[in-house]
Amino acid sequence: MSILVKNASYIITFNDRDEILENADLLIEGNRITAIGRDLSLNPMDNPQIIDAQGMAVLPGLVNTHHHLYQTLFRGLPEVQGMPLFYWLVNLYEFWRHIIPDAVYYGAMVGFSELLRTGCTLTTDHHYVFPRGEASNFIDTQINAAQEIGIRFHATRGSMSLGKSEGGLPPDEVVQDAETILKDSQRLIERYHDPSDYSMTRLALAPCSPFSVSLDLMRESQLLAREKGVMLHTHLAETLDEEKFCLERYGRRPVELMEDVGWIGPDVWFAHAIHLSEREINLLARSGSGVAHCPSSNMKLGSGICPTSDLVRAGAKLGIAVDGSASNDGSNMWEEVRRAYLLNHLRYKDEGLSAYETLKCATRGGADVLGRPDTGRLEPGKAADIILIDLKDVAYAGSHDPLVSIVCCGNHSFVDTTIVNGKVVVRKGQLLTQDTEEIRKKAHQVACEIVQKERGLKSS
Repeated sequence: MSILVKNASYIITFNDRDEILENADLLIEGNRITAIGRDLSLNPMDNPQIIDAQGMAVLPGLVNTHHHLYQTLFRGLPEVQGMPLFYWLVNLYEFWRHIIPDAVYYGAMVGFSELLRTGCTLTTDHHYVFPRGEASNFIDTQINAAQEIGIRFHATRGSMSLGKSEGGLPPDEVVQDAETILKDSQRLIERYHDPSDYSMTRLALAPCSPFSVSLDLMRESQLLAREKGVMLHTHLAETLDEEKFCLERYGRRPVELMEDVGWIGPDVWFAHAIHLSEREINLLARSGSGVAHCPSSNMKLGSGICPTSDLVRAGAKLGIAVDGSASNDGSNMWEEVRRAYLLNHLRYKDEGLSAYETLKCATRGGADVLGRPDTGRLEPGKAADIILIDLKDVAYAGSHDPLVSIVCCGNHSFVDTTIVNGKVVVRKGQLLTQDTEEIRKKAHQVACEIVQKERGLKSS
């Protein structure tokens, strides 16, 4: 199947030369880009799909570097509004202990739908809640959902092993022992991980955080990950409470703790990374470790502001992420770009990142964080992960820079077109591969049943 994107007002490539082409075309053949230039043509006998991109900006799909998809079913819960992270988590664990396979499936479908419609073509997820007595195939369920909806997906096998009885934060009924975690991690890697270029499914290992797993599990996870050639992911340096926990329990700051257990390097990325010293920023940069910046979640939970400009100036790999939908209430990747830009300027003022630099973090930067040089940029030979943004709406009138328009203007966040792996999955803002109304109804039903179950237990 060939797709010819014609007459694009702007093609923002994020290639090594940082080229922005005007009035140009882009050709997709199969699952990759084969040409970019003016007046491209195809043999009509090939029956190509033609997309008229006049008045539109064409750029690589956005890359979401951190999420908790199941949390789409726990949005707007009054029990946790206005709380900082630790109290927020403690209260939400009471609801999450009732998670079932249907919740994982429909939570993923809701999140994937929102991501695709707001321009995300590659997402990761961090699922670490496995209630005792429930099915253990939650990651398989997510991967099946991703394949059905058509999004490029990096699943992570999350884990929690340090329950409340051993001084951790989560209740004991949602943690697992290290042997169970490592055995399932190996199973998932061997069944699903595809390291090849243009891969649609990859795995990473993701112990939840320093306050919910043992250091032994952190060490064993990194040994298994490096033996199998997969990446490592965890939350880190998100709050001052976490820093206090690590200092009191281990006598080490969170990043120092990661050094101790071998969790530094180009195969590691951390969510949040807010409370960093200058030495720690330089360490992340020198080692090639990545950071997933989650602006909305960090604002809502009052966690702080990621030192994004300092990380970029130091040469660290920086991506942008939506985080779990219980802490930002959405999976809107385009809106996350806007908030990343605004939050950066709140911290750095006139020394903040430009609109171009922010978009680069959300595309090429995110791909680099996830170890995907085959996507995140537009050039021949790269994956056909592409979005089209219509700049003809009245909300963009009077704007003199397409990059500023994309980041700062607009009254909604639905892209015109999303193409993943050479297939059109969103057109005119509508998902083509699944019925979003059916997803909404079933997801909301499952969500209500879980919440009502916990509220019923509390009131009885």
